[in-house]
Formats: sequence, C-alpha cells, structure tokens
Amino acid sequence: MSGRRVFGVTGWKNSGKTTLTEKLVAELVRRGWKVSTVKHAHHDFDIDKPGADSFRHRQAGAAEVAIVSGRRWALMHELRGEDEPELADILARMAPADITIVEGYKREAHRKIEARRRDAKNHEPLAPGDPNIVAIAADSAQAGETLPVFDIDAIDAIADFVERESGLIG
Repeated sequence: MSGRRVFGVTGWKNSGKTTLTEKLVAELVRRGWKVSTVKHAHHDFDIDKPGADSFRHRQAGAAEVAIVSGRRWALMHELRGEDEPELADILARMAPADITIVEGYKREAHRKIEARRRDAKNHEPLAPGDPNIVAIAADSAQAGETLPVFDIDAIDAIADFVERESGLIG
C-alpha cells in the first residue's frame, strides 16, 4: 500500500464501522499520531450541495474541483465513466501520515478489524473468507472465534492492538 501504514475497519452495513473508526481515530490522535482516513462510500454519494460554486463547476463538466480556504481544502474528482480507483491510487494521492485508517474496502488486502453488531444488516462473519482480518470488535460474545475479540467499545485495547499490529509501536 504505497509504503504507508494502513489498517482497516470492515463489516456489514450497520455493524458499527463508522463509530469504531471515529473512536479509533480520536484515540490514536490523542496518543500523538498523525492519522488520515479513507472511507469507501456508496456509488452515488455527494459531498457538495446543489447551487454551491463547486457543485456548479462539476455540473459544468470539470473533471476535478479543488475547494480551498484558509482552514481546509478538498479535492473532488468526477469519474465521468472511468473505473473506480484502487485504494492504492487514493493512498498515493494523500499526504503522509503515521497511519491511515481505511473504513470499508472489504476486498482489499490490508490488515483489518471486523466490526460486528447485533443490529447489522448481515450476520455472516467476514473473517473466515478474508485472511487479512486479524481481529473482531463486537457487541456480543463470539463463541468459537479464533481471532482476538474485543468489545466494540474497548477503544483503548483496540488502539493498543492497532498500534502493535500496524508497527506504530514495537
């Protein structure tokens, strides 16, 4: 993954991926790490509001639109029929960080923790079919699971695991 430390959070819809990612990022940042994230979204997501200048630029046909202010900048790229980029291509465009937490991307080959919640849309475990899943974060007991299992709210323990597993600490 382009020489970056990458660790993923994966799981089915409503499994707690975003909440786990948010808490994990906050804890790693609290510990002094520079953290970036990549979120795989549904096909037709939009971060731009109709009527905004940047939205109008995209509607006019711009392939990329950068929005820049004194506080932040964002770059939007319209695929316009191109294939969705690979995760490695996205990571290559990002500024350096100590670790990049990737939410989603079930089929990519980076180490991941699988989020499992009773409220998830699907309860079929992903770990048996993905050797890159190295732990489970769940809101219930996981009988017979051979991977390390964390309570989904045990963020300190999960962050400790991610630091060790990703090589942030020895």
